[in-house]
Amino acid sequence: MEHDLNLDKHLLFTPGPVNVAETLRTAICKEDICHRETDFDNLLAGIEQKLLSLFQIRKRERYRAVVITGSGTAANEAILSSVVGDGAVLILSNGEFGGRLHKTSVIHNKKTHLIEMPWGQPFDVAQIAAYLLVNKIDVVAMVHHETCSGMLNPLAQIGALAKASGALFVVDGVSSVGAEAIDMEACNIAFMSSSSSKALGSYPGLSFVVGRKKQFKRLKRHAAKTTYLNLATFYAFLKTHSQTPNTPAVPLFYALDQALTDILREGVLKRFARIKARADLLRNGMRRLNLDFEIDEADMCSVLTTVRVPASVSVHDLRARLREKSIIIYEGKGCFAGKVFQVGNIGELSDDDIRYFLSTLKDVLLTLQADTADLVIPVRPNQTPPAVLPVPVPAHVRVVS
Repeated sequence: MEHDLNLDKHLLFTPGPVNVAETLRTAICKEDICHRETDFDNLLAGIEQKLLSLFQIRKRERYRAVVITGSGTAANEAILSSVVGDGAVLILSNGEFGGRLHKTSVIHNKKTHLIEMPWGQPFDVAQIAAYLLVNKIDVVAMVHHETCSGMLNPLAQIGALAKASGALFVVDGVSSVGAEAIDMEACNIAFMSSSSSKALGSYPGLSFVVGRKKQFKRLKRHAAKTTYLNLATFYAFLKTHSQTPNTPAVPLFYALDQALTDILREGVLKRFARIKARADLLRNGMRRLNLDFEIDEADMCSVLTTVRVPASVSVHDLRARLREKSIIIYEGKGCFAGKVFQVGNIGELSDDDIRYFLSTLKDVLLTLQADTADLVIPVRPNQTPPAVLPVPVPAHVRVVS
């Protein structure tokens, strides 16, 4: 199909970083300001209120949001190093980023517990409930959208279990916030992290933590484990000055403010619906190419689709051929390496961009399959879409205390 494509521009079909809107390119070039003046105070205060609006928090006076110059991993480390104190934390992991939460927690918290499922496998809620009954856990931590597989983990169920056991529930929302409806109040989430560069559609380099004011106040009870990422310090500066404790990347704050303004102007629910509609367009098109998904669509986040590579195709070659057409995708990592590719649908990607991707993907797959002698599953655009293949039952579940 024809596509008005500027070959100097890559179309980022990734879960982040993303192609940003022109409004953000303008915003990031605003006049320089000092971060210790009221100009920045007002900028940060505005960002905080817009974040609370994004989360559709009803009792806004009970929540605050701090912004950190650093990636989403920085926000997660800030939570895990600031919230647990001398208590015990249970990490729930079913993928790469749950594993990163565990690795981070082990550095800062001596009493780190782990329930680990194989990548791409749903959590066994009954197993988690049983574990919480027999172990004193102060904090439960989980990734909402596990990007390595595309799986969306259940906030309401795990939040209810944490509340019933008297534990705080903290969530890595780095790649889901801005695309999925998240009810922090109903799901009993004490703190949630996210990033500027994914579904919010801004540049990389900022992250934030939204949390209950009551829990922010309690952080000062814990001895500091870090300097730069101490949430108690961030909260103190926010409360007193509407500033950050360290020098912030001010241009990125301008861009984040504009991204949030654009989302709120469009309408939060309309934004979510638009991202979901693009995911549906993408997935329906890939089904017509006889491609199978790694996980059931009911478990997928709206920002990303993980696709099994046809048996006769090298994912490395597929990625390289698409890059020649200015299309950037992800290859699978870890146990998914060489087996899947991942396609995002966030940022400034239009429906026409998605149709161009699908047309190009079809051509590239046909070319790659024609280059091999062992064609196994040729792309047949008019074939009835196959059912999603069932994910094998996990051979094991690892619990570490």
